[in-house]
Amino acid sequence: MALIPVADALAAILDGAVPLPEQMVALDAAFHRVLARDVAALRTQPPQAMSAMDGYAVRAADAASVDARLKVIGEVAAGRPFDRPIGPGEAARIFTGGVVPDGADSVVIQEDTVVDGANITITEAARKGQNVRVAGVDFRKGDVLLEAGSRLTDRDLSLAASMNHPELPVCKRPRVALLATGDELVMPGSDPGPGQIIYSNGYALRALVRAEGADTIDLGIAADTVEATTAGIRRARDAGVDMLVTTGGASVGDHDLVKQSLEAEGVEMTFWKIAMRPGKPMMHGRLGGMRVLGVPGNPVSSYVCALLFVVPLVRALSGRSAIRHVRERALLGRELPANDSREDYLRARLQTRADGALVATPITQQDSSLLGHLALSGALVVRPPFAPAASAGAPCEILRLPE
Repeated sequence: MALIPVADALAAILDGAVPLPEQMVALDAAFHRVLARDVAALRTQPPQAMSAMDGYAVRAADAASVDARLKVIGEVAAGRPFDRPIGPGEAARIFTGGVVPDGADSVVIQEDTVVDGANITITEAARKGQNVRVAGVDFRKGDVLLEAGSRLTDRDLSLAASMNHPELPVCKRPRVALLATGDELVMPGSDPGPGQIIYSNGYALRALVRAEGADTIDLGIAADTVEATTAGIRRARDAGVDMLVTTGGASVGDHDLVKQSLEAEGVEMTFWKIAMRPGKPMMHGRLGGMRVLGVPGNPVSSYVCALLFVVPLVRALSGRSAIRHVRERALLGRELPANDSREDYLRARLQTRADGALVATPITQQDSSLLGHLALSGALVVRPPFAPAASAGAPCEILRLPE
């Protein structure tokens, strides 16, 4: 199979990916969940005119001049409205959040008055509407304030509560299973034998998809046999996951058995080679409702492929309105040679110059096994196929790495 362009690979992966079904969750469980439908306010906020300050509710016409003298006829606290209107020459002591009594149209702050028994003298002229939060100044019943596809922030939860929603309709979380392959892999904390390496890919990938709102299932490490690999695939299928991500075994060596195992289990393969670097041996297919993505075993290739392809799919299944990564413009921190037929994703350090310009400096060693450089990088410099040589200071496109 010919190498498929990155854009075509992503389009194939996202083809038919629709949000998972809706479920209702309590507000405290809704943080960073994705709204399944628009949510409108169930009430008007504030429902009545409220005082924005501690002071006196008055008729502005009665307090329009300094030295105006008014009779205090009662007190208004938050949650305890006054039981009679304010008439000419009258005032009511009022506290922040108190309902402005009928007849009053202004609140004079207490610092602008002098108290004399049951009377006050105005020391700063009032104006109509002063220090009054009018009914509906925040929102009105029926206003759509939270839109489908948005990922709920902490501020959204506070807003939803104020809208009088004790729970919200969200899309179910995608369930992602991860299956590593390779006889050479041992777990962290082990004492690796000859030829063995510490397994690291799964920790980054699980963190990456969890940060996007997915739940994960760890299927462990499968040996380099068709039997062990197919057993892992069956476990993912039987668990009813939405997505299976395999790591390793996606190349063309005699021991790279993932594609063979996937096909043996009935996975319909869409592609298995991408015109990109790192990450050429990347696979995609489907098994019923389960989507399968096979990322390479080299740590950097694994991470870059997961970022570029797994993350957008998780977002699509989660119901997010913004699915694709947003690229930014920057300046190259060093010169780069001409590119070949594959799209390059170069690890780079980011720096903001004194003049505000963003500078991306690709590291010199781009080997896909070097995790240390990946951890220190802030972005990937994206270079299209056959990009000409570029000098330091030339504009470039970058994809920021998650913080």
